[in-house]
Amino acid sequence: MDALRTIACLIYPDVMSLDVTGPLQVFASANVERQRQGLSPCYRLCLLAEEAGPVATSAGFQLVADHSWRTFDSTTLDTLLIPGGLGEAAQCSNPALLAWLRDSEPHIRRLGSVCSGALILAAAGLLDGRRATTHWADAERLAQRHPKITVQADCLHTFDAQDEQQSHLFTSAGVTAGIDLALALLEADLGRPMALAVARRLVLFLRRPGDQAQFSSLLSPEPSRTPKLAALLDWIPANLAADLSLQRLAEQACMAPRSLSRAFVDELGMGPGRYVERVRLEAARLLLHDAQASIATVARLTGFGHAENLRRCFHKHLAISPQEYLQRFGQRH
Repeated sequence: MDALRTIACLIYPDVMSLDVTGPLQVFASANVERQRQGLSPCYRLCLLAEEAGPVATSAGFQLVADHSWRTFDSTTLDTLLIPGGLGEAAQCSNPALLAWLRDSEPHIRRLGSVCSGALILAAAGLLDGRRATTHWADAERLAQRHPKITVQADCLHTFDAQDEQQSHLFTSAGVTAGIDLALALLEADLGRPMALAVARRLVLFLRRPGDQAQFSSLLSPEPSRTPKLAALLDWIPANLAADLSLQRLAEQACMAPRSLSRAFVDELGMGPGRYVERVRLEAARLLLHDAQASIATVARLTGFGHAENLRRCFHKHLAISPQEYLQRFGQRH
């Protein structure tokens, strides 16, 4: 490779530190991996802020910007990443930054966002007429503020090396999805073996494709107003293969079915049936990830009964079949 590719990340007050350091570490680790192979480094990394110097992150510590974007020559950039964070709203109202992004976009080979950084790109008008994603908690806000954007809240990132538009301007979901995005960018640059080598070096168990749904841990806040519901939520994961109908749950919680349904919606934002389905799905996903049982056994252990029921649930929530999940993410693979 004749010259280093400059990978830059914007930083601003109250930026999410992992949105910045996670993706950049992928490229830094690629340089290290190349050196281990006797090859020259490929990437030059830098941070851009309104003014060069220290910038406080939302975590409380500081990152140091190498340059001011106001005076930086954007034509020298290969890739620019826009992270999210608590300070995102202020940047969406920063006319100078938005103008710089609009002016720079045609000259940058790749311009992308991490997490709520998509709202900054959207505020600059760069995502109109495109598909985009962001952290699931910000997806509705992105769609409401920018109706010209096709918001895809169920994917990890929108980068596609085979699509000219989607390889130039793209977005990614929350926090660690920025690492998945960076690995996809790295694979497009240096090939899949290098991307996998970096993933192994960073002790990443899997490299998720961009169209995979945003898997969540499905952790719900502990109810503060309904102690009986709190006890029931502790009981459900240990009894996934049992009858978890509304009537049975109400009996276990010593509540009327209608009162239980109302408590679920008030405390968790979903009804009992939906909650049970998602907990069963998460348990099935973890069992498949550990690759300790067949799909049929997993379906039985988690209360789906039959593999076909599990398959339908996986497609509904994760846009992938249990078999595909096992092949991609099972620890034996």
